[in-house]
Amino acid sequence: MKIPADFQHPDSFESTLRTTDRTADDDGAAPRRRTRPPRPDRSAEWNVLDDALGPDQRWSTWPGLEKLMRGPAPYPEFVLEDAAAIDTELGVLKTGKEADVFLIERATAERRAILAAKRYRTPEQRLFHRSSAYNEGRSVRRSRDARALKTGSSYGRLVEAGRWASSEWNYLRMAFEAGAPVPYPVQICGTEILMEFIEDPEVPGAAAPRLQQTTPDAARLAGYWEQLLEAMRAFARLGFAHGDLSPYNVLAAGDRLVVIDLPQFVDLAGNTQGMELLARDCRTMCGWFAARGLEHDPEELFGELVASAW
Repeated sequence: MKIPADFQHPDSFESTLRTTDRTADDDGAAPRRRTRPPRPDRSAEWNVLDDALGPDQRWSTWPGLEKLMRGPAPYPEFVLEDAAAIDTELGVLKTGKEADVFLIERATAERRAILAAKRYRTPEQRLFHRSSAYNEGRSVRRSRDARALKTGSSYGRLVEAGRWASSEWNYLRMAFEAGAPVPYPVQICGTEILMEFIEDPEVPGAAAPRLQQTTPDAARLAGYWEQLLEAMRAFARLGFAHGDLSPYNVLAAGDRLVVIDLPQFVDLAGNTQGMELLARDCRTMCGWFAARGLEHDPEELFGELVASAW
C-alpha cells in the first residue's frame, strides 16, 4: 500500500485546532503551546497515517529496532528495510502449546516479502510449561527480573515470556551464523520473532511440511539423514544440543531440511542434563529413520556428537 505524497487526513487541520491552544505568558513572551489529552478513541501513540491501515495491518517495526534486534548482516533480499513498509497479517500458520506462528506480508509499493511471525504467549496462556531442565546454566542479568521469576509475580510472568523469545532469538542468530540449517532470523520485537518463511518448493505458496508428514524415497531419505547429521554436528560444535529434536520440529522443503523451535537449546557444558537430552535427540531421530528403512546406531551418533563438542 502506498500513501500519496500529498495525503492529508481530512481531520488533520481541524483536529490540530481542537487539541492545541496557544496562551501568552504574563510577561508578553511568545505563546506557549498547550496540548490537550488525545481523544478517547485513539491511543497516545496515534499517528494521522494510521488511519490508512486496515485492522490487520501495522507499520513495519523494523526502523525502530536496535542492531542486535535485527538479523545477521548481510541481510537477505527478502528483508525490507523501508520505513514505509506495511505489515499485513495473512492468518495463522501454526498453533502451538506456548507460541503461535502467523503469516505476515511486509510490503511497499514496489516490493513484498512473506515472513513467519512467532508470538510467544504469556505463561498463564500457555498449554504447556517447559521443564526447568532447559533453564539450568542460564543466568538472568537483572536482579529484579530474577526475583520476579522466582516469586511468579505478574511482572515475572512477562519476564518469562520475553525470556523464551529472547532465548530463541539468540540461538537462531548463533546457529544461522554457524551455518546450521535454521530459518534466517529477521528481527525480534518484544515477544514476537519474525523469521524466514520456509516455503514448500513443490507446492508454491504453501508452507513446507514437517518431516513427520513426509514419505521420502530411499534417495531423498539418505539426503535427509546427511543434512540432519550435519545440523546436529553444527549445534554440537557450538557446544549445544537442540534438546527437543524430533520429526515434528524439522521442516522438509523439497530436498532441503530446516530445523525449527530452538528456545530450549541446551548447553552441553553448563547443563547437568545436557548429555541426557542430547542422547534423547539421537534416539528420537535414529528411530524415525530406522522406521523408514535407514538404520543408524544412536549410541554411535551420540559419541560422534560429543567428540564434535570438545
